[in-house]
Amino acid sequence: MRIAIANDSRASAEALRRVIAAGTGHEITWIARDGNEALRLCLEDRPDLLLMDLFMPGLDGIEATRAIMRRAPCAILVVTADPKDHVGQVFRALGAGALGVTATPVLPGRADGAELLDRIRTIGKLIGKPSRQALLPETANGVRRLVAIGASTGGPLAISTLLGQWQAPADVAVVVVQHIDAAFAGQFVHWLGNQLAMKVRAAEEGDLLAGGQVLVARTNDHLLLSPELRLRYHVEPRDLVYRPSVDVFFDSVAQHWPHEAMAFLLTGIGRDGAAGLLALRRAGKHTIAQDQATSAVYGMPRAAAELGAAAQILPVGHMNSLLQATMPGPA
Repeated sequence: MRIAIANDSRASAEALRRVIAAGTGHEITWIARDGNEALRLCLEDRPDLLLMDLFMPGLDGIEATRAIMRRAPCAILVVTADPKDHVGQVFRALGAGALGVTATPVLPGRADGAELLDRIRTIGKLIGKPSRQALLPETANGVRRLVAIGASTGGPLAISTLLGQWQAPADVAVVVVQHIDAAFAGQFVHWLGNQLAMKVRAAEEGDLLAGGQVLVARTNDHLLLSPELRLRYHVEPRDLVYRPSVDVFFDSVAQHWPHEAMAFLLTGIGRDGAAGLLALRRAGKHTIAQDQATSAVYGMPRAAAELGAAAQILPVGHMNSLLQATMPGPA
C-alpha cells in the first residue's frame, strides 16, 4: 500500500515513517508538513492511505481531511498525539471523512507501533490494498509454527532447560535471541548444540526458518524477521543498549509472522523483550515469561509481567513440559 504522512512534527513524522518502513510491505509516498501541502500532494500524487495529524499550522487536519475528500478522495487515518484528550476534534475529523483514529507511536519499531500497523492492515483490507505480507506463501520453508526465545543474564542455562530433550517437529522452527557479545556467539551455539537433542546453528543473513532446528542470533546487530519471512540483521536502532535486542525480534514476529507462535521471555537484567512480548500477545501469539523463583535475574520477565505481556508465568522446567505437550516431537 502507498502511504502518505501529514504531520508538522518532524519527530512524529519520522516515528511514523520508521514504523511503516520497517519491513511492513508498505511504501512511503510522501510527507507533508501541513494541511495545505497535504492537499496539494494528494492532487499531484494520490496515496492509498494518508496518515493525518489533527493539529497543524494553516489548514489543520480536520479541514485538510474535508478538502481532500472533496477534491482528491483517499483513505485517511487520523494519527495524532493523545486522541482521547481531543474527542471533539476527532469526531469532527471522522465526520469530514476520516476512517478512524489512533495514537502517534513514540518509539518506532516497538510495541506502541503495533496498534498503528493493525489499523493500517484493517484499512488495507477495506480498500482492497493488502500489504505484501498478506500475499506471502502459507508456509516459510515448510514451517507453520514458530518458537521465539529471548534471554539475557542466566539465559544459556535457562534456554537449555527450556528446550532440553525436546525435538521440534519438522513444521516448527526455533529462534533464540540471547544477549551475548558476538565474539562469544559461536561458542554459545556450539555449547547449546551439545545440550540439546536437535540441531543448533547460527542464524545467517537471509536465512529461511528451519523446521526442527534452533537458529541463534550471532552478531551485535539486531535479528529480525522480514516480511518475506527471512531472518535479517539490522544495525538500527543504534541507541538500544542490549544487542541483539529481544524487543526488535519479537516486534518483527508480531508484525510479519502470520501463523502460530509461542514466545518465551527468560531471565535477564533490564526490560528488553517485555514490550515485544506485549506486541506478540496483542497479535494473538502465546506468550510466556519465566517466574521469579527460577530466574537468575528477575528483570526482563518482571517487566513483562508488569505490562501484562505474558499470558502465562511459569518456572522454566514447566515451560519445557508445555513445549513437549503443545508441540510434541516425532514418534
